[in-house]
Amino acid sequence: MMRSATLAATRASFVMLLAIRSTATILFFMKYCSECAHPVSFIVPPDDNRPRYVCTHCGAIHYQNPKMVIGSIPVWESDGHISVLLCKRAIEPRHGYWTLPAGFMENNETTEQAAIRETVEEAGANIALQPLFSLLNVPQVHQVHLFYRATLLDLDYMAGTESLEVAMFRESEIPWHDIAFPTVSHTLKLFFSDHEKVRRGGTYGFHTQDIMKSLRQMEPG
Repeated sequence: MMRSATLAATRASFVMLLAIRSTATILFFMKYCSECAHPVSFIVPPDDNRPRYVCTHCGAIHYQNPKMVIGSIPVWESDGHISVLLCKRAIEPRHGYWTLPAGFMENNETTEQAAIRETVEEAGANIALQPLFSLLNVPQVHQVHLFYRATLLDLDYMAGTESLEVAMFRESEIPWHDIAFPTVSHTLKLFFSDHEKVRRGGTYGFHTQDIMKSLRQMEPG
């Protein structure tokens, strides 16, 4: 009996902790059920372990899952030197800061298609996509960021509606203190590190990392 009571108390504490964390980090608020238009409640459904938006009228459970942000690392090589194409953001968050071309994945497209589309939309650039290079989890904003290596097919690029300008940067020219997001700075640093290994006969790797801080937090280069 004592053991059962202890397990029940532990489970209750765990569910309460999840509820607090979910309430603190929830991104999308709901008032009404999208199935029947009745008000929803933020409760733990039966046989679940965390709160969801639940319609007690029709029984619909509205799950919220992480969003995928997909981008590329567009590279141009000339005279033995490589440059990476970056975009200066024309929108919030991080208006005026530099980033790799990337954005939210759309329905009915693959991750590769999303990377190419975002590169065209934000940088007007023609690329040949290479293997996936980095996967970064950003749990506090419910996102997963993926970046593909990419080769620029030409230098006929131009800023899209979400970019103030686009420009090529060698590693020594990267504006590290003006990079929009930690996922981008981490990916760039990993890429240049791997490229040095490639120059010495190595290969590019595939990198995963958890970013346990706000996307808006900057870090020194």
